[in-house]
Amino acid sequence: MTEQPARPEPLEPLPEDWSSALCIVAHPDDMEFGTAAAVARWTGQGKRIVYCMVTSGEAGIDGIAPDECREVREAEQVASARVVGVDEVDFLRRPDGIVEYGVDLRRILAEEVRRHRPEIVITGNFRDTFGGTNLNQADHIAVGRAVLDAVRDAANRWIFHEQLEPVGSTPGALGLEPWSGVRAVWAASSPLSTHGVDTTETFDAGVASLEAHRAYIEGLGWEQFDPREFLEGISRANGQRMGVAFAAPFEVFPMGWGG
Repeated sequence: MTEQPARPEPLEPLPEDWSSALCIVAHPDDMEFGTAAAVARWTGQGKRIVYCMVTSGEAGIDGIAPDECREVREAEQVASARVVGVDEVDFLRRPDGIVEYGVDLRRILAEEVRRHRPEIVITGNFRDTFGGTNLNQADHIAVGRAVLDAVRDAANRWIFHEQLEPVGSTPGALGLEPWSGVRAVWAASSPLSTHGVDTTETFDAGVASLEAHRAYIEGLGWEQFDPREFLEGISRANGQRMGVAFAAPFEVFPMGWGG
């Protein structure tokens, strides 16, 4: 008798009793490959969502030199974000493809958290794979790990304390305040996801958001790539885990002082 693979565990609905979120990912397009439809749901509820791109994806198109590619990809990301109701996109412009986890990355991400003061921080999958043998990309892993630490750093006034000094008083002074109000970090598309968001009603917006990255998709040579078909495949599988048509999955990391 052939043993059947275990059914994935059901996804628990994420709480939606919050009003602001900061999404920190490595590249333009990272939010659009499965998570943008969830963002459209939340902005439709009146929540404030800000995007932060650690790189501008300038090494992502083989046929376009990085300086030109940076402009193209930033413009596509801004347009893509607007499709799902996000009007604010920060570009940190770290070098694409060679992002390193470390204190410098934690510092700039803690600054973002202190500046925007979100209740929820969203990042991408930073596990080694997307499940099975599908290896993750190095920038995704470095950024996700740094996000977890930067959220805690942002709450501690003695870490990156120069950011809290009055502007002009010392190098790096930004006049910010510590921020300990992040309730949780949610890692989208993690293979260890335990929670999900029903994206059935906003699925079309998620598709349109991915379609806005036209130059990137064309630059990859994905001639047969269909954004709707791709997103339907992953969203429908996750929807089955919630008992809905389409869903986006998340791994949840509760946060708190000293957590």
